[in-house]
Amino acid sequence: MSAELTVGQELFTRTFTVDRARLVRYAGASGDFNPIHWNERFAREVGLDGVIAHGMLTMGLAAAAVTDWAGDPGAVVDYGVRFTRPIVVPDPGEVELEVTGRVGALDPEEGTVRVDLTVRAAGVTVLAKAQAVVRRR
Repeated sequence: MSAELTVGQELFTRTFTVDRARLVRYAGASGDFNPIHWNERFAREVGLDGVIAHGMLTMGLAAAAVTDWAGDPGAVVDYGVRFTRPIVVPDPGEVELEVTGRVGALDPEEGTVRVDLTVRAAGVTVLAKAQAVVRRR
């Protein structure tokens, strides 16, 4: 983490690849085997455009970008998002999730920085009000 930060400063951009194999691995790790995350026919029957990524996977990847920047997962003292759009994952194929972090606010008394995240897939914002509060070293 840089010693000198200013509000609005871009801190990082990180790209993650999401494909069906990643969805299967996440389903196994999380125990979330909802068929909208792996069964194309079922996903379409319930009105989706296809199989979608788990919302918590998307949230977790965005958090990983923050912890990588912070250098310590324990430095993240608060984190929240609002889910705005599902990420349709093609088969075959993949979609890129891009996470950009900017300084939203600095709290010198608490020694924290609020990191405002822009999280997009296929050019569309998929998480809103995505913010993490990180304790500075």
